[in-house]
Amino acid sequence: MTATALVIGEAVLDVVHADGSPPERRPGGSAVNVAVALARLGRPVRLATGYADDPAGALIATHLRAAGVRLAGDPHVLASTARADAVIDGTGAASYTFDIGWRLPVVPDGPAAPPHVVHLTSLAPLLAPGADDVLALVERIAPTTCVTYDVNLRPAITGARSEVVERVLRTAASATLVKASDEDLLALWPDRSAGASAAAVLALDPGPVAVVVTHGGDGASWHACSGVDWTTGGVPAEPVDVVDTIGAGDTFAAALLDHLWPLLGPGGRDRIAALGSEDWSAALTWAARAAAVTAGRVGADPPTRADLEPASP
Repeated sequence: MTATALVIGEAVLDVVHADGSPPERRPGGSAVNVAVALARLGRPVRLATGYADDPAGALIATHLRAAGVRLAGDPHVLASTARADAVIDGTGAASYTFDIGWRLPVVPDGPAAPPHVVHLTSLAPLLAPGADDVLALVERIAPTTCVTYDVNLRPAITGARSEVVERVLRTAASATLVKASDEDLLALWPDRSAGASAAAVLALDPGPVAVVVTHGGDGASWHACSGVDWTTGGVPAEPVDVVDTIGAGDTFAAALLDHLWPLLGPGGRDRIAALGSEDWSAALTWAARAAAVTAGRVGADPPTRADLEPASP
């Protein structure tokens, strides 16, 4: 049976405003970006997402087909496809305004083996009415495989911080691995350092065995715990002339899954818990390399494996 990732989260039409040019419409959304990045790296992937039967939805559907991403259920569960207007500043950083709804399509139960990994991202476990369905699905699947969770907050959409913290913690408690940016952690716990926030997430029951934190141009760090044994460390960011940052964090998440792929699936929690510092350094370096490629391109345009690996002599 082919090992397959199940990615869960929103699909969004990105409308990008940059350098005084006319707005450009592009398929996006965190889950779409992760699914496409995984597929370009050669990993089989199904996507549980929602969009409308409208021109924006058709653009997203074409993008997914071109990458080889399969849909996990009928995505036509929204009256209109979600939209994000992204304004690119002089450094390539993007700021967003949103018009977004989120519902989870019906993900059929079947005779196939459980997903090799279930990856949740962004609004999936946070935004009603789809959030409760997502949490129920994940809590049902979690005992049979690995769950990874990219917090990827959108405070302008998700509302009151206390409710968001509660849902983030509930989701993280079912995960094997949690990824967050330092900005995500600061939004959740303004009075804590990134390391203290990661330690609090690791203390959940049952909780993840590792938390990976991205620090923008300062690289990324890992915080892992197996019993009483802790390990932490970091890697620098890959040098890149940033065009824009759209999709870079999603590419990092996908490339991290790609590097850890042989360890995922049933029993993966113990295998990931056993990783040492050199293993984490290699995983984060691979993910940072992939993210840098995306940051050096226009929009969420993740690399293929051939873009990342040196050509054979």
